[in-house]
Amino acid sequence: MKYLHLIWAALFRRKTRTILTLLSIIMAFLLFGLLDAVRVSFAEAGQSANGAERLQTGAKLSFIQPLPKSLQQQIAQVPGVKDVAHANWFGGAYQDPHNQIFTFAVSDNYLDVYPEVEVDPAERKAFDATADGVLVGDILMKKYHWKVGDRLPLQSQIFPNKEGSKNWSFQIVGTMKSKDNKAFQSQMIVLHWKTFDETTPYNRGAVGWYVSRVSDVNQSDRIAKAIDALSANSDHETKTQTEQAATRNWIKQMADIGLIVTSIMGAVFFTLVLLTGNTMMQAVRERTNELAVLKTIGFSSRKVLGLVLAESVLLLLLGGLVGLALVSLIGAALPAMSGGMINGAHVGAKSWGLGVALAVAIGLVVGAVPAIRAMRLNIVDALAGR
Repeated sequence: MKYLHLIWAALFRRKTRTILTLLSIIMAFLLFGLLDAVRVSFAEAGQSANGAERLQTGAKLSFIQPLPKSLQQQIAQVPGVKDVAHANWFGGAYQDPHNQIFTFAVSDNYLDVYPEVEVDPAERKAFDATADGVLVGDILMKKYHWKVGDRLPLQSQIFPNKEGSKNWSFQIVGTMKSKDNKAFQSQMIVLHWKTFDETTPYNRGAVGWYVSRVSDVNQSDRIAKAIDALSANSDHETKTQTEQAATRNWIKQMADIGLIVTSIMGAVFFTLVLLTGNTMMQAVRERTNELAVLKTIGFSSRKVLGLVLAESVLLLLLGGLVGLALVSLIGAALPAMSGGMINGAHVGAKSWGLGVALAVAIGLVVGAVPAIRAMRLNIVDALAGR
């Protein structure tokens, strides 16, 4: 802290250059924080107290392979299973084929295994009584300005109806809400499996996957093995896993989020090293005479080395801390921007620690070469302009 004023003065010697460099660092760490929020959101998908009570059973060979509906009754008889529901992927799109919405055909008791999802009792009753009725997540209702009673045209990317068209029409009879703002149902649509099965000629009683709610989470492994044993050595062998594991595997089918985030951040920080390294080299080159004067008045080579390194680290720390702080400020807008996929962004202790460590490490790396050059500076040559 003794030489902080000296370091600060050197850092802002060229204010325009320093401010522009700081803005680049802030943006890099802002991107780091937001991407880390994306990674954490996907990593925590399905991780909740209610989710721990659920197991998902799908085909062992491929998640697109259907399972027989008769398996539901057998799963329900496994000791430790409280309730079993089933669902099928529908693949709905609204207005534009590229505007896909998570849409599932579900059994009548599907919402019973998701106690964290709230539906008004009257709307639930209307859903049970309406063959072409659908329940829509409240996030989607707000996004598309739908209301209960509207006719909802959806295009299935997979299943045609009886007329051979992939254009379906449903009636919105209710809204699904999440008690903890984390349930995936807040951003999806559910329709009756029975209506779906009777309408499309391509399903014929098949089930996409089963969701089982267990009475004791400590017995989940045993129950999962017992469920899979029901179809062992058959043409529809199953793989049962926790909801969190199933969600992670499903996400990996679309993309390796961790690899994507790491690749983007690697490119960003590599560019940042080049940018800040160039800034520090220019700053030291412009102050060659000043550094020589410092050595002349008694500053040792090690002190000069420390001053340049401290300047570099301070530059990265200032930008990094501001960037990470901005993540928390704009994180509240992420759920709306992502359609609810990301449940807000906050910089936790691990993110702060990693961010500060990166700032210090990059500061030391980019400051190393100019600092060593300053340390080895010959006073006579520097003052002579050589």
